[in-house]
Amino acid sequence: MILSHGTPMLLAGDEFGHSQQGNNNAYAQDNEITWLDWLGISSQGRSLREFTRKLIATRKAFPILYRARFVVGAHNEELDVRDVAWLSPSGEEMTTEQWHDGNARCFGVLLDGRAQESGIKRRGSDATILLVYNAHFDVVNFKLPDVPDGKDWILLIDTNQPDEVQLASLPFGHDFAVTGRSLVAFGLSSEDTTIRKLRRGMGSILEVAESPFEQG
Repeated sequence: MILSHGTPMLLAGDEFGHSQQGNNNAYAQDNEITWLDWLGISSQGRSLREFTRKLIATRKAFPILYRARFVVGAHNEELDVRDVAWLSPSGEEMTTEQWHDGNARCFGVLLDGRAQESGIKRRGSDATILLVYNAHFDVVNFKLPDVPDGKDWILLIDTNQPDEVQLASLPFGHDFAVTGRSLVAFGLSSEDTTIRKLRRGMGSILEVAESPFEQG
């Protein structure tokens, strides 16, 4: 949800795993169901909190994730770019048959930073982002697509490795093993000025990952 185009909504305590025991309407519960023990967060809860900080830093660092324009997936002939493409694990655009395949559990969302940012018809300059979702219980190999004006992909987020700090560089065509029931986010490394924005975003993520929050 944090990486969606909509407004992320977190309830206090979500960031460290306070589930309210599954109660989604706990306004009348003046007990442990709603109380937040800020000083008693478990090690697992602290790890989840740090990962949440990393996700928030990622969202703030890449404006393509919260643009105000709706994505439509149509090719803009004037700018020669599409704002979004939906990819199958082969790294190619999903076909109609694949959209209707009830067994399909993994797909990618390619958000092109070159797409129009506002009402002004001109190319954008944001970094391009690839989000890969795997709802399958097992690993799915996803081929990283070849993208115009790009050089390679930088691994930004892997929910299966929440504590990973190193941001690996991966070539086009690489078969990335997406763990079951996980999400992976990549940033496109390119030759033009957008690479500076990618690097700034990567720096923000690393800064958060390398400086854990200290409970007062």
